[in-house]
Amino acid sequence: MPTRPLGPEDLIARGNIPRHVAIIMDGNGRWAKARGVPRLMGHRAGRESVREAVRGCAQLGVEVLTLYTFSIENWQRPAREVSALMTILRQTLRAERKELDTNMFRDGNRRGGRRLPDRAIGAGDQRSCGEERDGEEG
Repeated sequence: MPTRPLGPEDLIARGNIPRHVAIIMDGNGRWAKARGVPRLMGHRAGRESVREAVRGCAQLGVEVLTLYTFSIENWQRPAREVSALMTILRQTLRAERKELDTNMFRDGNRRGGRRLPDRAIGAGDQRSCGEERDGEEG
């Protein structure tokens, strides 16, 4: 007898929901290659996975979701691909701004290595959970 996938309520009832979930965004190029489509289509398709991860973590009460979206090694890709990835990131952050704000998004673009360009994330979009935004407490 097939079992149904566990929903958020089932997982919460089981307990042991992690406080922090980290996801390395990898494999979009391989996904595209397996389907015979351009690599950038794979990167665009990855947005749906991000959307599902953000929503799922919010439903489960996960306090921190870290998405490793662009590694230091990615800067070695062809300049055209890097530019396209930055465009996809910028477009996604703008298009998903309301949902990201609802789910207490903050940009963790502060680690060592090469920083993402401000134009990729949008100037002033670095927010923290609980940080004041536009005079409101988060």
